[in-house]
Amino acid sequence: MARYSPSIAKLVAELGKLPGIGGKSAQRLAFYLLGQPEDKVAALAQAMLDAKRNTRICSQCCNLTDQDPCEICSSASRDRSQICVVENPKDVAAMERIHEYRGLYHVLHGAISPMQNIGPDQIRLRELLARLRDDSAISEVILATNPTVEGEATALYIARLLKPAGIRTTRIAHGIPMGGDLEYADEVTLAKAMEGRREI
Repeated sequence: MARYSPSIAKLVAELGKLPGIGGKSAQRLAFYLLGQPEDKVAALAQAMLDAKRNTRICSQCCNLTDQDPCEICSSASRDRSQICVVENPKDVAAMERIHEYRGLYHVLHGAISPMQNIGPDQIRLRELLARLRDDSAISEVILATNPTVEGEATALYIARLLKPAGIRTTRIAHGIPMGGDLEYADEVTLAKAMEGRREI
């Protein structure tokens, strides 16, 4: 790394710890921040501190929130008979962008991964089971974990747990994205696309 003054070097080093930010990107960000007025840099720093201090986990869905229960859980317009189970808070944001789903969520904060020593007790599965036990209005659980080995394992594990309870358990479809070419799709994606086919 180029030689900088200690304060610049420290800023570059801290920015370089962010996910997806390499050395050159950290340098670019550092010099961008140094070129900004102090009030803009202070506003950014304050926004980061406020988010860290004010964000908590919703006691119902385990999503990140400033209020408890979160805005989605406390909304009277949501369909309380459905819970969509996702791996991470950012997945809730992705689902909300489509404006199609009007039910509730449950955030696991991870997926079962024996290779990384993450078992069912390390994700928020107990909270999901407690919700389902305590709320008889829930008639469907939609498993929207990621289409990875860990996401599939987590979905299958949850589906097996819920089968005796008689709650309808569905899995979101996976397959070829819009605008994608079949020749570039891998075998697993094509297989999932075939499994998820429907009549038109």
